[in-house]
Amino acid sequence: MEELKEGDKAPLFTSKDQNGKQVSLNDYLGKRVVLYFYPKDNTPGCTAEACDFRDNYQMLKKHGFEIIGVSVDDEDSHKKFEEKFNLPFTLLADVDKDIVEKYGVWGEKNMYGKTYMGTNRRTFVINEKGMIEKIIKKVDTKNASEQLLEALSN
Repeated sequence: MEELKEGDKAPLFTSKDQNGKQVSLNDYLGKRVVLYFYPKDNTPGCTAEACDFRDNYQMLKKHGFEIIGVSVDDEDSHKKFEEKFNLPFTLLADVDKDIVEKYGVWGEKNMYGKTYMGTNRRTFVINEKGMIEKIIKKVDTKNASEQLLEALSN
């Protein structure tokens, strides 16, 4: 599959959120979406990133953004993650790896010399017309919101 680029049409998807509700990218047409992919609920980097989006949520909403987090964890895991850290945004359960594959973020990873398949952390900004406006490949988990706004102002 060809890698997505800025200016490409964002691949459509439908999945369940942490409350078991069906969510589709089409639901967000007319809005700017921050679609962020992360490896796993309740891990240090993923928690730092989610909490940064939480702490800056009102400011991001003022900028017109809707936040959607995606990982291959199930709804139950997402619900616990949301409750534990009081997350005010949608977390999509991509257990069948449909979304991570469409966005090209499912791939080979390396940790402690072991190779395995997993989700590569990546942030996509999708504009009101459903086009990819920005892709952040090297995410600063502790300052994800600031990094996002900086990237968009360049």
